[in-house]
Amino acid sequence: MNNITIIGAGPGIGTAVARRFACENFSVALIARTQKTLDPIIAELSSTGCEVVGELADAGDEQQLTRAIARIEQQHGIPDVLVRNAAVVRMDEPGELDRKELLATWETNVLGGMTAAVLLGEKMASAGGTLLFTGGMPTPSPMLTSLSLGKAALRSLAALLGNELGPKGLHVATVTVSGGPVAPGGPWDPDEIAEHYWRLHQQQPAEWEYEVTH
Repeated sequence: MNNITIIGAGPGIGTAVARRFACENFSVALIARTQKTLDPIIAELSSTGCEVVGELADAGDEQQLTRAIARIEQQHGIPDVLVRNAAVVRMDEPGELDRKELLATWETNVLGGMTAAVLLGEKMASAGGTLLFTGGMPTPSPMLTSLSLGKAALRSLAALLGNELGPKGLHVATVTVSGGPVAPGGPWDPDEIAEHYWRLHQQQPAEWEYEVTH
């Protein structure tokens, strides 16, 4: 059975992506900060017969994330698809956050993605896997400074990983959510966004896209 690991599982995009891949008979592994976040997603997927597990970890904490990924790999093997969906979304203007606060957002928004890629990227490449990042803020906003900085860096990280691991067999791409509330029935419906993740994973190497915007 093919499997997907989603880092930063939550009630919006994370759940929608999990649901979309479960429909294609993927087993699903979820990583989130709290059991309260995991429980409803696990309950929903389990009710459909999907094989699903959850692990607790702060996506910005290297040790926690490393342990969670190791446990999932031990149970499910190397993921065919890895989705990095975690982010700190907060309103802040330039200079509002002190250095410590800004670095804390950077750890979640950027460095957690690097940690996951270093742990799994080479292994996934050898099996022809897919690594997908949830991007955003294509136009930086001074009202969302830390998020704008983080998403710009994440986009660069995806490009760097694609250059390094793409020739080895790993499809690395970013799904950029152009800006707006992610909510069912709206312009940024999570189920519609999840279709991009599935389509990117289905692409053959000659068709690979590296960024799609919703």
